[in-house]
Amino acid sequence: MSVKKRTSKNVLLDTALENFYGAAEEMGLDDDLIEILSRPERSLCVSLPVTMDDGSVRVFEGYRVQHSTALGPAKGGVRYHPNVDLEECEALGSLMTWKCSLAGIPYGGGKGGVSCDPSELSMTEKERLTRTFAARISPIIGEWTDIPAPDVNTGAQEMVWFMDTISKMRGSLEPGVVTGKPISIWGSRGRTAATGVGVATCVRELLKSEDIDVNGARLIIQGFGNVGTYAALSMANSGAKVVGISDITGGYYAADGIDVQKAFKHVSSNPKRTLDGYEQPGLKKMDGDDILSQETDVLVPCALEGAVNAKNAASIKAKYIVEGANGPVTPDADEIVGGMGILVVPDFLANSGGVIGSYFEWVQNLNGFFWTEEEYNHRLIPIMTDNFYRVWNYSREYGVKMRRAAFLVAIKRVADAVKMRGTFL
Repeated sequence: MSVKKRTSKNVLLDTALENFYGAAEEMGLDDDLIEILSRPERSLCVSLPVTMDDGSVRVFEGYRVQHSTALGPAKGGVRYHPNVDLEECEALGSLMTWKCSLAGIPYGGGKGGVSCDPSELSMTEKERLTRTFAARISPIIGEWTDIPAPDVNTGAQEMVWFMDTISKMRGSLEPGVVTGKPISIWGSRGRTAATGVGVATCVRELLKSEDIDVNGARLIIQGFGNVGTYAALSMANSGAKVVGISDITGGYYAADGIDVQKAFKHVSSNPKRTLDGYEQPGLKKMDGDDILSQETDVLVPCALEGAVNAKNAASIKAKYIVEGANGPVTPDADEIVGGMGILVVPDFLANSGGVIGSYFEWVQNLNGFFWTEEEYNHRLIPIMTDNFYRVWNYSREYGVKMRRAAFLVAIKRVADAVKMRGTFL
């Protein structure tokens, strides 16, 4: 490869580029395609003046990056966080390109956000910020160009404001301009559980592929938020034994299995929506990080990035790790657990149920026809299963780790599309 590799001081972007270049070199990708795919198609920076509740004006910085639209409209979330910057959005946008490609859906990758601390904003200030951001990036977003979604510190309410702003500016309703809306306003039944159901599908197929009976297989699921909860419920319904769960209040381990339904009801009825105070016979409570090193067949980290790192990787006792969160296993830890013989199913395969679910919402919006939750899952699970085996079979055929196999499969599909479409504009 004669291409001069890009580097970045941003760790996330540098890691994304390193993974891309490594896979591109391994697959013998043409230099011109490497040059194209290592850069975003479009990056937009906007200033967002917002009138605060006290009458003063603050100016925030917003970003939207479209990494690739070779396969279809850019797709990716919008996050509100003090650390948001252009390079972070570029890195996350590139990862969305590979995730959508691997998922086999007609989307490219994008990402955006606003540099702010949403905890310091009132609801009305957040609404003004969201509507101003939507207006400023409106020239490059649309149902067939770029479709934002919720991400860190954004949710259904922000998406409604976003959709409403764009629709009013354009003089017509455009529900498909964003996904992640509430069911009452053009949302999709099944979307809430989609990521967790997708993670559970990968766990089940992994166990089957390794000739391990799903019934009675032991799992630890770190993080009992949206993704972890529905992954745990889905696996428990399949007969697996969830022996450990955790949230911000600590880890909860029971060798004979957690009563996942009981834990879910406890969290749902708790004003703080945490596991604090949850009890059942044989339950041991521990520090949240300690749950990672307990005995299990499969560890499913569904909390924050970097949960499994160089400091704790050697203590992992699981045979398999299925990444429910984004980047829960650091590159250093990946090397360590790989050396220990632990197989890792990468995040942009395992948690792609979310973006597939967003695709389903978009399809329903474009058609004005909505599905039941059963119809939704009837479509989701076969897609997740096919995607798992596409990567699994590639990994086995070429003798590479699942993460590298996923990158190779995803990059090839985008590269082929770029080659066929050409480089005009």
